[in-house]
Amino acid sequence: MATKEETPHAAGHRDLLDLPEEEHRDLLRQMMLYRRFEEKTAESYQMGKIGGFCHLYIGQEAVAAGGIPQLEERDHIVSAYREHAHALARGMSPETVMAELYGRVDGCSKGKGGSMHLFDRERNFMGGHAIVGAHLPIAAGVGYRIRYREEDSVVLCLFGDSVMNIGSLNESWNMAAKWGLPVVYICENNSYGMGTEIDRVAAVDELVDRACGYDGMHATAVDGMDVMAMREATDEAVRIAREEKRPSFIEARCYRYMGHSMADPAHGTYRPKDEVDEERENDPILSYLERLDDAGIVSQDEYDEMDEEVIDEVEAAAEFADESPKPDPEAVYEDIYSDAFPHGIDRRDGFRDALE
Repeated sequence: MATKEETPHAAGHRDLLDLPEEEHRDLLRQMMLYRRFEEKTAESYQMGKIGGFCHLYIGQEAVAAGGIPQLEERDHIVSAYREHAHALARGMSPETVMAELYGRVDGCSKGKGGSMHLFDRERNFMGGHAIVGAHLPIAAGVGYRIRYREEDSVVLCLFGDSVMNIGSLNESWNMAAKWGLPVVYICENNSYGMGTEIDRVAAVDELVDRACGYDGMHATAVDGMDVMAMREATDEAVRIAREEKRPSFIEARCYRYMGHSMADPAHGTYRPKDEVDEERENDPILSYLERLDDAGIVSQDEYDEMDEEVIDEVEAAAEFADESPKPDPEAVYEDIYSDAFPHGIDRRDGFRDALE
């Protein structure tokens, strides 16, 4: 059976852990960066500078800040389409990420991927995947490569709660548990898959219970609005993956304050306004600030100064993206799988013929 842990995380974990004060300040600043970056992204989208699908992370900052920065450089991350903050947490610059959202050549995917396809091989950030649940087998594949080569690294795979009902999750977890793959699966359970409340479609009361069918899989539920709880739970899961060579599942119970995407920018008609207002009382940034202020680590004045710095950093990233050139139309033929179509047809002629 899976090893399910009963922890105080799901009910709220108020400890600050034994971290240096500077590390707390950095964590707070990182969360503020994610929030301000997404707010600027929403503004730029509404101005027509960003096109296509775009999913904001506002409200879920504690998951990224608590679950990603402590990974080693050799570790891998595989994410879904709500991944802007994941990329920033992994060390990608705001300029590079924003340029990609703008579809410019200085973006991390040369402007060809956009919001849902951020990628950075040097940082082992393996996407950014748009198809719901399709990246879980990829994470298992990376985990198998690590096992096959006997490497000392792990894979962190992040996804939303709607993936819990996708067949690829069962297939991936079965392989990860059976083969002992060093993969940490984090479900960012923000309660809604697009506009559908998870309780309406999940035949279990707690998603963490899904892991009980996979022998050897460590599982825990966490207050995903608490960066310290996320950090502690992820540290343990990463340790298990690296040292014990087995997978883990973390259900991070969080909440997104915006709609599913910029096509649904507010809370939509599927969520009561008072529900959103109530969840905002547990804002992961402000609640963390309150604890740091009580501990004498960060004051309100210091927070305000930090916020001004973050806003300037995000504005500079937007200016960088604005000034970055658009890709040359011929670049559409670069970085594709093959140089030729079947029977020796030149790829460019093939594309043009298809378009005509």
